[in-house]
Amino acid sequence: MKVYMTQEIRNLGIVGHGDAGKTSLVAAMLFVTGATNRLGRVDEGTAPTDCDDEEIARKISLNITPAYIEHKGCKINVIDTPGYASFIANARPALRVCEAALFVVDAVNGVGVQTEKAWEMADELNRPRPRFIVVNKLDKERADFGATLKSLRDTFGKKCVPLTLPIGSEKNFRGVVDVIHMKAYEFDAAGKAKEIPIPSDGRGYIDETHEALIEAVAESDDTLMEHFFDSGTLKDDEFIGGMKKAILNRTLTPVFAASSVNLAGISSLLDAIADYAPNPADIGKVKAHADFDPSSPELERAVTDSETASGYVFRTVVENFGKITMIKVWSGVFKSDANMFNVNKSSQERLGPVHVILGKNLEKITEAHAGDIIAVTKLKDTVSGDTLCDKAASICYDHVSFPEPAISFAIEPKSRVDEDKLSGAIHKILEEDLLLHYHRNDETKEFELSGSSQQHIETVVSKLKNRYHVEVTLHQPKVPYRETIKARVEVQGRHKKQTGGRGQFGDCKCIFEPLPRGGGFEFKDKIFGGAIPQQWRPAVEKGIKDTAVRGAIAGYPLVDFKVELIDGSFHPVDSDDLSFQLAGRKAFKTMIEKANPVLLEPVMNVEVAAPQEFSGDIMGDLNSRRGRIQGMDSKGTMQVIKAQVPMSEMLTYPQTLNSITSARGTYHMELSHYDEVPMHISQKIVQQAIAEGRVRKEEED
Repeated sequence: MKVYMTQEIRNLGIVGHGDAGKTSLVAAMLFVTGATNRLGRVDEGTAPTDCDDEEIARKISLNITPAYIEHKGCKINVIDTPGYASFIANARPALRVCEAALFVVDAVNGVGVQTEKAWEMADELNRPRPRFIVVNKLDKERADFGATLKSLRDTFGKKCVPLTLPIGSEKNFRGVVDVIHMKAYEFDAAGKAKEIPIPSDGRGYIDETHEALIEAVAESDDTLMEHFFDSGTLKDDEFIGGMKKAILNRTLTPVFAASSVNLAGISSLLDAIADYAPNPADIGKVKAHADFDPSSPELERAVTDSETASGYVFRTVVENFGKITMIKVWSGVFKSDANMFNVNKSSQERLGPVHVILGKNLEKITEAHAGDIIAVTKLKDTVSGDTLCDKAASICYDHVSFPEPAISFAIEPKSRVDEDKLSGAIHKILEEDLLLHYHRNDETKEFELSGSSQQHIETVVSKLKNRYHVEVTLHQPKVPYRETIKARVEVQGRHKKQTGGRGQFGDCKCIFEPLPRGGGFEFKDKIFGGAIPQQWRPAVEKGIKDTAVRGAIAGYPLVDFKVELIDGSFHPVDSDDLSFQLAGRKAFKTMIEKANPVLLEPVMNVEVAAPQEFSGDIMGDLNSRRGRIQGMDSKGTMQVIKAQVPMSEMLTYPQTLNSITSARGTYHMELSHYDEVPMHISQKIVQQAIAEGRVRKEEED
């Protein structure tokens, strides 16, 4: 295919609420321009950007997938993104590497919750992005362009202005009016446009919209505003040039009417993208650092071929034949078989052939220019978030940050065969899925899979089974309870055993007392003289510590206590290191009966962000979880509620928060401290621990 220069490239992240028709819109764009020979459909599993088996089976997008469209002498790179709450954070890398965002809004249901989240994302990631909006599904029953436009303006402001208006409604939607050039078009089954007279019905509104568009463009620039006041309108070149500038500066957000099913309005949308969307150089220089350390000197790099080559890896796909690495070329020219330096890994990489991307299909090209989006295969060290560049002109682009996981499950292989394959399969999925975390909990000894939602984790389990033939079971992760004591006691631990030959003898007297929360464990030798020889005193400490790990009442580690070794006795023949370890264990067991041991639970600092109207319900729910509200802050239109809540009460919180807020709320939590478990709850935990066999009967000494 043709190699495109920077000025001929347009990059758009396709974002919006789930089921608004993003994937179908991309399929329509590809079909109308001849990039595909049939119109792909999500429900049939033929959409070009639904490449993953899980996406096809579930009929939703799970990750980002690029495609390209050749139209009006431009290469339009589009990146299809997920719209459901569980996966929308995956849209962040797409927006990071695209100069503009195309929002898809359902004409029946209006602005969705995830549309608002995607709008916020487009304001982040180093710089705000110009936006285009397409009101999709105008052929559906109850589709209403006017109501949707009002919803857009109420949510995002009056800068949302139509560039096309629909002709006909619902099943009679067949064309659009181009408000810029004041022309009307209807579309055939292949999406081809035919000019028709502007309908007389609604002509007054069409004229008003045209005048409002001219005024909106004029208001974006002081010079244009003066010309508008002088003449009451703008010249064609002022109007068109001013429109592109207004879109770039985000003072104007164009809105388009379309249907990805009957293809009406699709070619008009593509015309406007080619004419008015920014090319990669329009955004100016890209900020970066000298290396992967964020504290290293800041740099800027112009998006131009004249700079040395550099690119950012925004997605990795692991296939049976190897890895596909997707790259945004930020500067210079990427050529096949070039040697590049991975700044993050401090390693050399050989590119191999350079490809353009259309869903799962790759096509080789000789080179890619600044601003383009490409793929290479079989890089050995490079992963998502890495920067590739010329080592002589090192630069590192900031990686995309993702929200912390909202839910965790303990994961266990179903068989020994599954156990052998699990780690390798998980790590391949981790390369693709940047929302997923996998780690071993050192306290509970469980392997935990953490993600954005239960639905997210379920897709991972399905991938393990279907792609890697690994079967696993999930269950709620164990809460890492701990135990401590509340009373100061003095006890004796005496171990004596005669077996006919040399016996065992160890005797120690200890004081146990509680320490403040977080105090850990202290052992102090307070013996003066030779009651216990010096070389055996550490054995008493070891015996106590080894027993404390198994707890006092429920099998959880005993913490936050101090031991003073104050006296003891020994036998010159029978005493040894093991005897004093066993004496320490007996002292610990005697202490348990007297020192009032209690159960401790982890308490989390929780921050919940949601629209203000949900604050009352959120606080009520947190209180019902034994939470303590610590305060509230405002963050834009969101209310941030801070609370401290026991971890055990937060295991199922994501589902509840989604239900309360209609998936408009998010939360983050981290460990604050450990606190005593209320007695009525502690009793249940102890009974469960006994049933699970955590509380073991002490073996005979």
